[in-house]
Amino acid sequence: MYDIFCAIVLGIIEGLTEFLPVSSTGHMVLAGYLLGFEGEVATTFKIVIQLGAVIAVLLLYWNRYMAILKDMIAFKFSAKNKLNAIHMIVAMIPALLVYLLFKDLIKHYLFGPSTVLIGLVAGGILMIVAARIRRAVTAENSDDISYKQAFGIGLFQCLALWPGFSRSGSTISGGLLLGTSQKAAADFTFLISVPVMLGATVLDLYDSRDLLTSDTLLLFLVGFVSAFVVAMFAVVTFLNLIKRLKLEWFAIYRFVVAAVFFIIML
Repeated sequence: MYDIFCAIVLGIIEGLTEFLPVSSTGHMVLAGYLLGFEGEVATTFKIVIQLGAVIAVLLLYWNRYMAILKDMIAFKFSAKNKLNAIHMIVAMIPALLVYLLFKDLIKHYLFGPSTVLIGLVAGGILMIVAARIRRAVTAENSDDISYKQAFGIGLFQCLALWPGFSRSGSTISGGLLLGTSQKAAADFTFLISVPVMLGATVLDLYDSRDLLTSDTLLLFLVGFVSAFVVAMFAVVTFLNLIKRLKLEWFAIYRFVVAAVFFIIML
């Protein structure tokens, strides 16, 4: 019963933090540390339930995804003034390749509170640097993003494989450094989040299939539903917030969380 309680709490945390550049995985790792919810099952749980929040993005961007799919079926891949499937594919490839090559090392060594604190601080520094030395904007909205920028954002997304860095924080920072507006980077970040998280979840469930029992499946389902329900209420407000609020404010929050948990761990 306590595990179910933990699943609900972590699902709520995931739903609230997935759309902000503060690292939802990092928050779940830290919360799991406080709750004593750790181990192989907990690590897989923290990866899988992110899909619950990401499906909220799928619903929000449903028409956009359908338009991209329609253009892909019709082989319409013009890079000029039209974001298409190729943008998404080149942005997804780097992180998926790195995850495939190092997923065991990532799960074994990086899913701990100490490494999360490092990620929170390092990610916060990256966000401040990106906000301060951002390049002149060449992509005002996501349809203006070039293939080169999409691939560059995908490279920055690899940093998010370190819990605490944050996928949205890393990719938005990358977008700013590559010449996109914060709004364009945020839109693109959430557009590619669905296929990336879907791929990561399927791979992780396959690798962890020996851990899947009726009890663990119930945990995953409870966490998934909790994350989805909370995310449905939070998604629009938080997406608007991330497009407008300066990255420095999120960086300060990350530093505060890292400092508090550093004191707790001492």
